[in-house]
Amino acid sequence: MNKTGKITQVGKNGPYIQSERLKIYHKHVDKLVKDGYAYHCFCSKQRLEELRQIQEANKQTTGYDGTCRDIPLAEARKRVAAGESYVIRMKMPKTGTTKFTDLVRGEVEFTNELIDDQVILKTDGFPTYHLAVVVDDHLMGITHAIRAEEWLPSTPKHIELYKMFGWKSPEFAHLSLLVNEQRQKLSKRHGDVSVQDFIDKGYLPEAMINFIAFLGWNPGDERELFSLDELIKEFDFSKISKAAGVFNLEKLNWFNREYLKRLSDDDLVERCKLLLMEHGQWNTRQYDMKKVLNLEKERVITLRELVEAVGFVFEEISYDAEILVWKKSTKEEAKDGLGKLADYLNKISVRDWTKAGLESKVGEWMQKNSLGIGNVMWPMRVALSGQKNSPGPYEIAEVLGKEEALKRLRTAIVKLLNC
Repeated sequence: MNKTGKITQVGKNGPYIQSERLKIYHKHVDKLVKDGYAYHCFCSKQRLEELRQIQEANKQTTGYDGTCRDIPLAEARKRVAAGESYVIRMKMPKTGTTKFTDLVRGEVEFTNELIDDQVILKTDGFPTYHLAVVVDDHLMGITHAIRAEEWLPSTPKHIELYKMFGWKSPEFAHLSLLVNEQRQKLSKRHGDVSVQDFIDKGYLPEAMINFIAFLGWNPGDERELFSLDELIKEFDFSKISKAAGVFNLEKLNWFNREYLKRLSDDDLVERCKLLLMEHGQWNTRQYDMKKVLNLEKERVITLRELVEAVGFVFEEISYDAEILVWKKSTKEEAKDGLGKLADYLNKISVRDWTKAGLESKVGEWMQKNSLGIGNVMWPMRVALSGQKNSPGPYEIAEVLGKEEALKRLRTAIVKLLNC
């Protein structure tokens, strides 16, 4: 997809848009019909529905009964020329078995007579998945077809199509479905199922890849964090589990938190840029974005949570005066402590206005004046963040800068005076 949102096609085996490949599909269907491996089916929807109902009533396996299977090609072509509606079905062998080795499930065998004559070209001239996937995979040089286990029953049809065309089939691997923690198949009804949903929430692509890889594969040891290159190097079909993979959100959160911690400051800022712009915070450049984001980097799970968590830096904070008072202190002690702190901080030079500098100087000053957490540190942190739970006061003060930090402390004092 290009910058305008238009889908573009790149590569030597195009076109890649199915509607632009119809001539290719029709050419291959015509060959199957000509060689006697496919036939025209003129059965109406009504007849097929009645057939299904009869089969169900008799507790039979539902499927096409082959009514049109032996219509001579010449007759079929006359009916087509007369305007009669039709589909094209592949002519599955009715004897023997179709066997193949699945890279995950081992030897698999299907009895041919139990397999339906699949529609491969619909009334509207479009191929079904069964024809398109075989033709596309062959023409595009696909060597391994890796898909969900729900497609396993369709594999003998695809293998037979490869045989009909005289092509070598790819190797097949059928992966178990993903289920939620209630062992239900993932669906929109039960929450997010699209990778994009998680990316929009601020999950990192590399964390998603690592997490998803472990839903059906395991390296055979205790390692959990793998880069894409490491996954490629370690991957082995023999280590894929046949059991359904349980999508555990708590585990995904763990992966994302670990990857988030490992991002460099520059990378973190770049990854958060769009979200910061979305919140109207990107152009507020009086703050060092690296330091802003590092305030909450270790405390959140996703990028979106991170951007929302540092919102107090950019916004005019609002909070109740009561939370300025520590549980073992009083309103008067908090007001008195903040007043003395503001006066002292005003004397500290901008050069020393760093986390380390503030921690050293304020710590010395508190010890000298017998001041503690309750009447200084707690109200200072709340005054700077507007929150009960937030990063440390020295980190916040460094990010805000001397002027803004003092402004917030004085606002807190006024709040305490008026409550």
